[in-house]
Amino acid sequence: MHTRHREPQLLGNEGTLERMARILAARNIDPAAAALSDDPAPYSPLDALLAGMPPRYQEAVADHPTVLDWVQKVAEAAVAPSRGARRQVAAGPSLLMAGVVGAGKTHQAYGAIRALVQSGVGVRWRATTAADLYADLRPRPGVDSERELAAVSRCPLLIIDDLGAAKASEWVEEITYRLINRRYNLMLPTLITTNLAIKDLRSYLGDRVASRLAQMTTRVEFEPLDRRRFGATA
Repeated sequence: MHTRHREPQLLGNEGTLERMARILAARNIDPAAAALSDDPAPYSPLDALLAGMPPRYQEAVADHPTVLDWVQKVAEAAVAPSRGARRQVAAGPSLLMAGVVGAGKTHQAYGAIRALVQSGVGVRWRATTAADLYADLRPRPGVDSERELAAVSRCPLLIIDDLGAAKASEWVEEITYRLINRRYNLMLPTLITTNLAIKDLRSYLGDRVASRLAQMTTRVEFEPLDRRRFGATA
């Protein structure tokens, strides 16, 4: 599943508010009445998360033991920005999931985000395929690609889907290294999926990227089973 990258998901942006209105309408809740009510907001943090999540993965559930362990560690590392405030993802380990197309890696990644929110942790996140990431960061007129790289690098939680699917080049290797190295230095949790075997990542990404990934991620290889053939999501 290829998904365009999304800005860190915040309730205040216009796109999220529009999606929230659709969720309220589906639940037969009048958005105008809800806005005027003195009662607490009629939606939960999970509703807010689902409003910014691709429809295909809104019901995703993380059930892989290594993924669940990652969720627990990231939740434990969450901090409250001020006294009484909700704890937010601010730092934590990263996870590299490898396996064939359709093995369930993307499903597990989105399920992990849902699990974090359900645990009571606030999550500002962003999701992109590697191919879309390189397209967005490629220098072109009218676009500040360095500013975009900085924004992706600082996002509290980042999903990079299908690493290794884009055509390899010196530029791709350099951009990947700069992004991964910044997130490594900032200790920001990153969920990475790849169709390449872990042993093949070094030849595709180069020694510098592979070295950083080896240090910052827990690596898990999914069974070579295409779940799409059995009606499951990717």
